[in-house]
Amino acid sequence: MKNIFQPAVTSEIIERINHLTPTTPQLWGKMNVAQMLAHCNVTYEMVYDDIHPKPGPFMKFILKLLVKGLVVSEKPYPKNNHTAPQFIIKDEKQFEKEKARLIDYLNKTQALGEAHFDGKESHSFGRLTKTEWNNMFYKHLNHHLSQFGA
Repeated sequence: MKNIFQPAVTSEIIERINHLTPTTPQLWGKMNVAQMLAHCNVTYEMVYDDIHPKPGPFMKFILKLLVKGLVVSEKPYPKNNHTAPQFIIKDEKQFEKEKARLIDYLNKTQALGEAHFDGKESHSFGRLTKTEWNNMFYKHLNHHLSQFGA
C-alpha cells in the first residue's frame, strides 16, 4: 500500500482530488462528489477537530474487535460497504469548501509525518501503529477517489 506520509503520495492524492469537479458522477454508491469529500473529511475531523462523540468503553471494545481489522488492513474496501453513522452525509455540501478542507487535512497530516502518528490514539480503535494509520488514511481516500473515477 502506498504511504500517505510520503510527500509524493500526498501530492498524488491531492492531484486526484483536483481532477474532481462539482459534477463528477459517482461510479457506484449514493453520495455525490461534495458529499464524498465531506465523508472523507470525517476521518480527519476525528483526528484533529474533536467534534464527533467518542465511543464509550463497550462500543470501543466492539469496534476494536469487529471493525478495526477491516479499516486498518491493506485489504481494499468493497463497493457499497456499510459505514458508521457519523460518516453518513445526507445533506448537500459545498464542493469547493469540502475539497479545500480535505487538502488542508492532507497537508497537515503529511507535515506532521508518520512519527507523529506512530502509537497515537485513534478515536475509535485505540492506539494504532504508523502503518495502521497509513492504511486507514490511504485506503479510505483511494476507495472514494476511485468511486469517482479519480
